[in-house]
Amino acid sequence: MANLVYKRVSTDQQSTARQNLVLDEAGIEGPVVFEEEPGTSSRLHPLQRPKFRELMNYARPGDTVHISEMFHLVRGTGHILDVLDVLHRDQVALRIHDGAFSAMDLTARHPRTGELLSTVKFMV
Repeated sequence: MANLVYKRVSTDQQSTARQNLVLDEAGIEGPVVFEEEPGTSSRLHPLQRPKFRELMNYARPGDTVHISEMFHLVRGTGHILDVLDVLHRDQVALRIHDGAFSAMDLTARHPRTGELLSTVKFMV
């Protein structure tokens, strides 16, 4: 099971220093890092971003995607629900290490139906 780290900044004036700090503090073992080119827009759907697509192609069932904070991956509800559906389909977990949703398993599904838990949908 691999630990896949995703990083992104919106402009070439920004750095991943804070993301690195949060992810380093998390103590992720043997991370495989996927970092978008600086300036990769948050308006672009995550599933269309080059490095996130590469990460999803690399991911295998049982792997975990790690991000420092939710906004580095998505900006809107529709996008996170799309990403969660793909992660669930591929049996890949998502771990957010700081900020909103950092204590929740956003890939949790109902044991009988396999649907995204209503509490997860509510929180998102």
